Amino acid sequence: MFYCGCKAASGFLQGSNLSRRWYSIAVFTRCQWIVLPVNPGKGKSRMMLAWLRSPMPATPLSVTPSLRFCTKGTAKGKNLKADLVSTFSPVTVTEIRQYLRSKGIPFHDGYSCLHVPSLFVGRVFDTGKAEKETFTLFIDKTTGQFLCKETLLEGSWEDFQDCLEVMQKEGRDNLGPDVLLKVPESDWELSEQEMDLKEVQQIWNKALAFAEVEDEEARLVKAMFGIAKVPDLTLKKLSVKYFKPTKSLVFPWFNWRDLSLKGLKLLSAEQDGRQVKYVANTLPRPSNYHNLFGLHVLTRKDTVLVLTGKETDCLAVSTATGLPCVSLPRGVSCLPPLLLPYLEQFKRITLWLGSDLLSWEASKIFARKLNVKRCFLVRPGDRQPCPQEALALGLNLSKIVKSAIPASHKSIISFRQLRDDVFGELANVDQVSGIKWQRFPDLNKLLKGHRKGELTVFTGPTGSGKTTFISECALDLCAQGVNTLWGSFEINNVRLAKIMLTQFAMQRLDDQLENYDEWADKFENLPLFFMTFHGQHSIKSVIDTMQHAVYMYDISHVVIDNLQFMMGQEHFSVDKFSAQDYIVGTFRKFATDNSCHVTLVIHPRKEEDDKELQTASIFGTAKASQEADNVLILQDKKLASGQGKRYLQVAKNRFDGDLGIFPLEFKKASLTFSPVKGRAKLRKVKEEDDGAPEQSGKSGNAKEKK
Repeated sequence: MFYCGCKAASGFLQGSNLSRRWYSIAVFTRCQWIVLPVNPGKGKSRMMLAWLRSPMPATPLSVTPSLRFCTKGTAKGKNLKADLVSTFSPVTVTEIRQYLRSKGIPFHDGYSCLHVPSLFVGRVFDTGKAEKETFTLFIDKTTGQFLCKETLLEGSWEDFQDCLEVMQKEGRDNLGPDVLLKVPESDWELSEQEMDLKEVQQIWNKALAFAEVEDEEARLVKAMFGIAKVPDLTLKKLSVKYFKPTKSLVFPWFNWRDLSLKGLKLLSAEQDGRQVKYVANTLPRPSNYHNLFGLHVLTRKDTVLVLTGKETDCLAVSTATGLPCVSLPRGVSCLPPLLLPYLEQFKRITLWLGSDLLSWEASKIFARKLNVKRCFLVRPGDRQPCPQEALALGLNLSKIVKSAIPASHKSIISFRQLRDDVFGELANVDQVSGIKWQRFPDLNKLLKGHRKGELTVFTGPTGSGKTTFISECALDLCAQGVNTLWGSFEINNVRLAKIMLTQFAMQRLDDQLENYDEWADKFENLPLFFMTFHGQHSIKSVIDTMQHAVYMYDISHVVIDNLQFMMGQEHFSVDKFSAQDYIVGTFRKFATDNSCHVTLVIHPRKEEDDKELQTASIFGTAKASQEADNVLILQDKKLASGQGKRYLQVAKNRFDGDLGIFPLEFKKASLTFSPVKGRAKLRKVKEEDDGAPEQSGKSGNAKEKK
């Protein structure tokens, strides 16, 4: 009866309109669901699904209770990648403060969170004992999401409001530490969690402490992972073990509340030619692995912290400085907001994420989340490599940490503050160029790479394969760790995901369904997210969702496909060209402010079939091509040599000015494009050659507008 009730409630919620949030409070007692309405006086019904944990079967070892509210599209069977909800409505920190004051809840203003008494333990409204040290519930200032460190319950801002109003309505001091607020996982999810935890425990039990490993083998292992100078005492303190069957270092993830084992990261070394390649595998899967390695040895009295990108860097800092240190679960690719409450106690955080420009850029982005006022950054350089290398070279790590520069800066600066950044770009030209495409080497020769903070405008004739090509380009980058957000306004997400999965597998899967799960599991681990928008939507709702994604998932590439479908008929009553210019300008500002690359697909205006598209062919005024850093045109014409029907033209390149064209070949079986092998090669063109058509294009656009 328990699961029947869950499924019935879940079905009701999933069937509701996503633009109106429906919740219910259901208390599971004596195998019955009691549904209580919440906030009936509000303009929209909001109900919450909840049940008491005590009468339920025991949960698996270390499964953390979490507060999740059922929205449309909750996982059925396999746990699908968390899509971004199209109805995301931002809440400001001012609104959160006003609400807390109106309810009489004391709060403390932290660095990135507001601290309030827990709703699940103690007395929430006992203002006589309102000491900030007792405030264990943290509300994110940017999103309103909360986490209770005492019970590890989490949820959205609307969930917090629902819980509080239920407490007030029932006159309770708290909801109790054992309340579990969530829609139950499916049988498949529960089975997967149990299998993961069982495997975690088995590996942990078989892994050896370094004191148990023979001296010669321990020395070789440390040398292999570059931690030869890390003593066994530090490894024991941080609970690092060695798993002999796979010759891997084992880094544990302990539960914050009771220090039970929640997961593991296994770091293995593989020979790649003359170099050693390190491969990390996590249990559970990376999207569910939120471990700040080293957190379990910190105390409440610690006020300074060093934040690193790798566990081995954390070992180096702990060995050389003795300072409190933790490492991020997924390196420099992401700092999940869920981890911010655990970093609130620190007054100074030094970010030492690595030795390349990618780490330096990530440091500046993460400092915004953590509050730049308390953050200090270690700038990469010859005398300031990553902590692991610094320890191996015998450098003074304490001195490097003390010399870290403040993350905050004034609005006006001089070249003195810029000279190190300028030198860094000159000395690391290849890294400054951005991430290289692996499937399109000719595109690297022209654009040099994919860079953050740029706006790319992509156009091509109707039916030429714009979506198919740009999805492969984005997939190429995503497979290299570029966190990607797709906004597909023309085709639905299921069809888009099918295209991308086929491109990822490089083969059709409809006649090889027995291989589907294998490829789907690999595809699911990509840092790829989808907006649930389809068809016409306002620019405000789209930007709000993009902003939310950048904060939550550290998105660095957003694809909008396409502008005309997003605009719809909304702006036909006004000047549609002015409306389009405003939207393009908004995307340009978003890319710059958030250090995020935005790829904007725009249909061309009507051209004669025998004419090639130019920069001026982009629909609307010249605003799009002027704001864009890059303009790519998918030409559906034959080259003069007769080789290939489609080719890609780089019509604008603000980075270094290289323009040119190269042929493409479409492979229907895998839905992929690739450069044509043969006589037709990359052909560069001079930038000034593009000037004349662009000028004439302006008049053409003006004529169309008139």
